[in-house]
Amino acid sequence: MRAYLRLLRTNRDFRLLYSGTLISLGGDWFLTVALFDLVLQLTGSATLVSVILLLQTLPIFLATPHAGAIVDRVDRRKLMIACDLARAVACLLPLLARSPALLPFAYAGVIVIAFGSAYFEPASQAALPNLVAPEDLATANVLMGSTWGTMLAAGAAIGGAVTMLFGRDASFLVDTASFLFSAFLLGRVRGAFAEPREAHHAHPPLGESIRETLSFARERPRILALLTVKGGYGLGAGVVAMLSVFGREVFRAGALGIGLLFAARGVGALVGPFLLRALAERDDARYRAIAYCVLLFGAGYASLALSHSLVTGLLSIFAAHLGGGAAWQLSTYGLQREVPDFIRGRVFSADYGFVTLTMALSGLGVGIASDHIGPTRATLSAATVCLAFALTWGFSTRRCWR
Repeated sequence: MRAYLRLLRTNRDFRLLYSGTLISLGGDWFLTVALFDLVLQLTGSATLVSVILLLQTLPIFLATPHAGAIVDRVDRRKLMIACDLARAVACLLPLLARSPALLPFAYAGVIVIAFGSAYFEPASQAALPNLVAPEDLATANVLMGSTWGTMLAAGAAIGGAVTMLFGRDASFLVDTASFLFSAFLLGRVRGAFAEPREAHHAHPPLGESIRETLSFARERPRILALLTVKGGYGLGAGVVAMLSVFGREVFRAGALGIGLLFAARGVGALVGPFLLRALAERDDARYRAIAYCVLLFGAGYASLALSHSLVTGLLSIFAAHLGGGAAWQLSTYGLQREVPDFIRGRVFSADYGFVTLTMALSGLGVGIASDHIGPTRATLSAATVCLAFALTWGFSTRRCWR
């Protein structure tokens, strides 16, 4: 822990980026829990809940080609601030959704937030190696990866409680404030978010940018293997849409149950990267462990499907996201280590776009399946997809890490 605390204490720019990410992610989970509760209360439809997940992810895939080129072309810090401001305004749109007929306002807000994330997240991931020393990158990456789990754990649990005590509107306003504060902190960062670019890399046309990214990954097996981790895992990861259904409909615990299940997801995602870094010291050993991490994710959700109480459901989700959080962080760290700065934004945009597409399709499929065959069978089916991907990826990439 001394290494993590030292980095936060001595690196001001990283501390600001970390704090802004932590706060805005906390607001995001306030919003997500409130939105899931809103849709279930107004419609009672698991399919419409999965539409929220679809709209949180599909716009990111659609924006990926343009976002990657922009991240490697413009000032990344200014781009991230602009995204935060746009998302702050979008968080207010769900306030207008007072009936099923007005739900499109909530969906519109989700779409705008997703488009903002399509530019913000690759810019943040591409900028991180420029804000810390090379020897601190692994430490910084685990800390940045932990922000998602930390604020999912805290934000989802507190968001569920706030939604029950003060209403959904309070959660929407908290998310708006979180984006504004994140923009303020980013504005105080002094370091460069990108290396000086050579002339021939300065402004590639969009078509050339896409071709260059595909060619770059195809010629490097390690990078290609790491690029497929999140997207392949996403084929079954749409099962997270079932957390709201299990919390409200299966375990009968309302918004608080939804919040607690998301909190268990966050605690697992928080602990997983720290635990794996402590157990595996070398990078190649960590990369090989990705397959086992995804196996644990699938097994955890299979256990959720068979759970009959909130307590066993919480334990299952915690175990699942120990693996899921570690796999996600490892693929991000690997790409930061392997990819040079001039193309890093495009690679991370492709990575983000791929996983959002597979999660969008997976989430929609799981939601529809839940309405037709029940949440238990739908969850088991998605968990099986994750288990199959883990075995396939582990076998096909085993030579990359020798």
